This record gives sequence, C-alpha cells and structure tokens, in this order.
Amino acid sequence: MAIIGNRIDGRLIHGQVANLWATKLNIGRFMVIDDEVAQSDIDKQALKLATPAGIKLSVLPIEKAATNIKNGKYDSQRVMIIAKRPDRFVELVNQGVKIDELNVGNMSQTNETRSITNSINVMDEDIENFQKLKEQGVNIISQMVPNDKAVDFMTLIKE
Repeated sequence: MAIIGNRIDGRLIHGQVANLWATKLNIGRFMVIDDEVAQSDIDKQALKLATPAGIKLSVLPIEKAATNIKNGKYDSQRVMIIAKRPDRFVELVNQGVKIDELNVGNMSQTNETRSITNSINVMDEDIENFQKLKEQGVNIISQMVPNDKAVDFMTLIKE
C-alpha cells in the first residue's frame, strides 16, 4: 500500500506538512480528501500553491479517493492523506480503505469546539468519530512536527 501517512490538519497543506512531514516521510503525493474542497477551484488553487515542487497533489471527494486507492492507482507512490476533520477518515475507512495510523495535527478553534491542546480543538462529533476510528483498529496519535514525541491521542480526549 502506498499510504505513508495520514494527518488531520485544519490548514491542510502548509509549512509543517509541506516541508517537515513531506521531507521526513519522503512524500511523493499529497492527497487532500474533502468533498467541499474538491468542488472549490479557489481552495484547489491555494493548495497547489502550497504544495512544494516535486510533490504531486490530488484534491478528491472521499468516495473518489477511496475508489482510486482500492484500485491501486497510487501503489507506486508515497502518499500522505490529509483532511480537516476525522469524519473524512471515518468515511474513507467505511469505503474500505485500511488505515493503520492517524496523526492529529492542528484543528482550529471555533465557537463549537473545546480545546484539548493549544493547537487541537474538537467538537463532540469529532470525539465520536475518533472513537469510531479507534474501534476500526486505527492507532491515533498527536504529533505536530516530526521531532515532537508522538502522544496517544485518545488519552488527550479522555482528560
């Protein structure tokens, strides 16, 4: 399987992902999975600008991403899947894509969220989705940058 990393990051592709994670994991393709972003030419253009030279970019609705992955379209590439919220990964798993580990990065604060670290803010719905992923055998960690120690994310939301 070509999936090298899975990350939740509200900013999708930005400095930490584009430079630190891509380099550390030797990523050849970023795959953003998000039904709304995939429909927005402005969002897609911004993501293209944020993607470093030499790295391919796919911005796909979740169902299309799952189909492409299951059909082996990216088997010869090193892919990092990125989404804004955990529900996108729940849907991907429900579509039959196997995910071993999910790294929870930045989740922005809104009126509906509560803070669990200084850069991760969740809604009750997010917690339920993390629980669903855990039940599917996904190891969920939080690690902002490669040099940080990976923390078991589920212990953070139980506090």
